[in-house]
Amino acid sequence: MGVDLSDIIVAQKKKVEDFKGKVIAIDGFNALYQFLSIIRQPDGTPLQDSTGRVTSHLSGLVYRTANLLEAGIRPVYVFDGKPPQLKSKTVEERKNIREKARKDWAEALEKGDVARARTKAMASSRLTEEMVTSSKKLLEKLGLPYVQAPGEGEAQASVMTRNGDAWATASQDFDPLLFGCPMLVRNLAITGRRKMPRKDVYIDVVPEVVDLEFNLKELSISQEQIVDVAILVGTDFNDGVRGIGPKKALGLIRTHGDLESVVKAKKIEVEDMNEVRRIFLEPDVSADYEMEWNEPDEDAVIDLMCGEFEFSKDRIKNAVGKIRHSKSMREQKTLEEWF
Repeated sequence: MGVDLSDIIVAQKKKVEDFKGKVIAIDGFNALYQFLSIIRQPDGTPLQDSTGRVTSHLSGLVYRTANLLEAGIRPVYVFDGKPPQLKSKTVEERKNIREKARKDWAEALEKGDVARARTKAMASSRLTEEMVTSSKKLLEKLGLPYVQAPGEGEAQASVMTRNGDAWATASQDFDPLLFGCPMLVRNLAITGRRKMPRKDVYIDVVPEVVDLEFNLKELSISQEQIVDVAILVGTDFNDGVRGIGPKKALGLIRTHGDLESVVKAKKIEVEDMNEVRRIFLEPDVSADYEMEWNEPDEDAVIDLMCGEFEFSKDRIKNAVGKIRHSKSMREQKTLEEWF
């Protein structure tokens, strides 16, 4: 889930059309988890083929990607590699949360509480290696690039954005900012109304852009300091300090300058703070990646999606048609127009 900096970060609302002509590096695991969570039956059951294999991730990937390309966006998905050792606790906690959610889901179904069942089912989503592999196969057959990160996908996407190979990184998390991503897009293609968890309340959801340089200036802090703020709050790699949220953490760093000074002044303990800093400021990333957008292989896509996973042939052909049309439109543009 990453660190929550929403209380101190300023985001600018946008429309999907505002990203036309832009290359956007998308956090692959983040996107696949979204698909697994929201693409479900009313009782929470995910999309499946006749053998019981979950296909929600493939459904979301093909249709959303087709819509992004139709809107003139060039997506490149970036997948996580080996997580840092400090993330093991977070990984285990998430596993336990999913297991509890599965039990609660089954319980709700037994009681006939469909609304609660769906909510619990969404929290039970699990991304497997098989799902990641099938997602990569689909992207290859669609003629779309993806990048395999050596470590955190958000770190890799962030360096691609810093290098100018992507205009922005798309993720629901704020972590790319900690990895030095100059431009973050949240809620990409998540538009319309969304129900708040455990509440009968709906909110409007639109894409938004977070400009790192603008926010650092507004907050009057440096890149190193925003990482220190996050460490105080708690990240995927450390627990943070109890009772300290983003606003309080920001005030402490502004007053004392850095994490060491805060620890000394407030007599608090922050475990592994230097290692967490290193993860964000010196991430494990690769400069060896390629991004090419090619024509989709319609027969291969249909063979995979319809022959293997039993999707509707007409719907898949329509999605491939969108992608082919969008590519032919892009071929008329010069390279400079994409940036």
